[in-house]
Amino acid sequence: MSDFAPTVGVSSTRPRNMPADHAALPVWNAENWFYEDWPAGQKIRSLRRTIAESDSHLFNTLVTDIHPYVQDQMFAESEGVFGKRLVAGAFVFSAGLGLVATNCVNAFSYGYDKLRFIKPVFLNDTIYTIRTNLEKRPRYKELGLIRASYEVFKNEGELVLYCEHLQTVKYQNPDDFIGKTEK
Repeated sequence: MSDFAPTVGVSSTRPRNMPADHAALPVWNAENWFYEDWPAGQKIRSLRRTIAESDSHLFNTLVTDIHPYVQDQMFAESEGVFGKRLVAGAFVFSAGLGLVATNCVNAFSYGYDKLRFIKPVFLNDTIYTIRTNLEKRPRYKELGLIRASYEVFKNEGELVLYCEHLQTVKYQNPDDFIGKTEK
């Protein structure tokens, strides 16, 4: 054991399947937050990301989305409702949530509620996301449930997507929640 405590990823360090001196190093870009560390009402904002045609095309190719609104410039301009190509909603969802995603080794996605595509996103639009921790409650013996909203905005603050993310998160002190859980 070293003389210093790792600053992040404590529970993900010291794996047995690598050299001990490597396993003792803190994990970069991983958070070690527990259920107790997620305050309701907390808001964070992401950096911004411009969605280029190549980003959109690569996503569409990976998921086999060849809808003319996202893949056919001539259709989108001449027959489409918006007069130009869209970015697939699934990509806006993925990229928007990815902008505020953490690498928390104690949190696990439980699902999404209330997903709404409010306005279209077009090629070369710039998006950013605001995440708000809405509520949390003890759920299981080892894990609590956190509900957070994700609001994805484009350009200068136009809301384009809303959803709520449910996550289960490990308790730091499970004994503190005995008799308070739902299951």
